[in-house]
Formats: sequence, structure tokens, C-alpha cells
Amino acid sequence: MKADDVKVIGVCGAGTMGAGIAQQAAISGYEVTVLDVDDAAWTRGLGIITKGLDRMLAREKITQGQKDAVLARISYTTDAAGLAVADYVIEAVFEEYEVKKELFGRLESSCRPEVVFATNTSSISITEIAAATARPDRVVGMHFFNPVPVMKLVEVIPALQTAPETVELATELTGRLGKTAVACQDTPGFVVNRILIPMMIDAARVFEAGVASAEDIDTAMKLGANLPMGPLELMDFTGVDIAYHVGNVLYEYTKEQRFSPPTIMRKMIKAGHLGRKTGKGFYDYAGKA
Repeated sequence: MKADDVKVIGVCGAGTMGAGIAQQAAISGYEVTVLDVDDAAWTRGLGIITKGLDRMLAREKITQGQKDAVLARISYTTDAAGLAVADYVIEAVFEEYEVKKELFGRLESSCRPEVVFATNTSSISITEIAAATARPDRVVGMHFFNPVPVMKLVEVIPALQTAPETVELATELTGRLGKTAVACQDTPGFVVNRILIPMMIDAARVFEAGVASAEDIDTAMKLGANLPMGPLELMDFTGVDIAYHVGNVLYEYTKEQRFSPPTIMRKMIKAGHLGRKTGKGFYDYAGKA
């Protein structure tokens, strides 16, 4: 299959990442079918997409007519059979191997044999995911970044079994989605998280040691290292639980202490202080939009 043959993109998962990918694909002119477990999940996902488009409308990046056209290109299903029309599938479900394995098992009987399965995983082996399918040569990693419509990068990661033409298709499709592809090897964390997660973990250690407040740590890194967002702000934005999970995956793979999350992150997760999504993390977001 060539990039010109891709007309319909299936997106599995209507969470933050899946909704963002669906929005970007529809903005780029593709028909999109989103698969999720129930109507409530889709309602949340559609809300994310609509808010994203409303922000673009307010900033005059799109017109009302363009917004309506984008929404008209997105449909939803709770049945994997609904992705039979898809020419390319991007998975963005819960970051757990068994969940992804079960999903791809359901998709096998619905999707045409030539359809590529791309996974948005940030920490699970692409090779392991590919091995769980009947089409390992047509499985590839496409790691988008949050928020998808804004962030320009996609890490493209082949499994050991991935065919060269699958990588070429993923790379070209990335460009057609308005993103820049960076090729990576199939190792935990790929490029960005392999560098970024230790920085966030170190910032949490500095905070835990009482060296400085969260605000001062972030201010120091923004003004001293010219970062657009401080490491603790960023962890709140992406989720303390996500940084904790990916850090542990990297630690298990490398056995390097710098990847091991500190006690403060474990306590925050037990307290439900996961960042912006729960209203509290290193900062308090109560009452803030």
C-alpha cells in the first residue's frame, strides 16, 4: 500500500492522544473512524476534539465551515468491524501490553491484510506488539506527542519484523499529517522520553530534597535552560502517573538508577495527585480552566 491509497484512517482510543490524532487526521483531509469501548468514551473524545477545533476557530486558524467539515469527516464505532473501511490504523489505547494485544487480535479479522497497524505506545516494545499479530511486517510505531494538533514530532519506530515499505509508508503519512518524522530504534523511551523522563524525575528529586519549591525549580529551568515549560509543570501536564510508569519501564530495561522514580512520585500517585487531569499535582489547579 502507498500513501496515496490511504483515504480512511482508523484510530483506536478516544482519549487525549486518540482524539488528538483523529482531529489532526481529519484536519489533514482524511476520513476518520474512531473505535472505543462505549458511548461515554466517545462523548469525552468528541469533547476534546471540539474544544481543540474551537481554539483554532478563536485564533482564526480555521473557519466555522472548516470546523464543520472536519467534524463531518469523523465517525465513531464500538465494534472493531467498523474499522473494515480503514486503509491505515493507529492505536492509542491504554499503555498496557495485554490491552493492545487484545485489540489487535480483534482488528485482525476486520481489517484487510494489507492494512498497517501503527501503535502510539511510548514504552512498550514494538517488536513484542508485532509478534502478537498475524501481520508483524505491517506493524510500526508512530509515537505522537501531546497535544497532537500542536506538537510537530512523530517518532517512527520499526519492529524487528517491520518491512521497509511499512516504515516508508508511516514516514510519508507522518508528513501528510503535517508532522516531522524522526526514525528511532525499538528501545524503551525511544529518543524523547529517554532524555526527557530522567529530567522530570531529577526535578522531582530536587523538589523532594527541599532544594527549591516547584515554582522556583520550573522558573530556574525556563530562564536558565530556555525551556518553554518547567519539568514539574510538564509532568503535571502529561501526568505524574505516566512519568512514573515510563520511568519504571526504562529502569527495568537499563537498570540505571536515574530512571527510577523517587518516593514523592509514588506518594502523589497514591494520593491521586496526578497533575492537571485530577486538579492537583506539583501545583494546585482547583478552579482553574
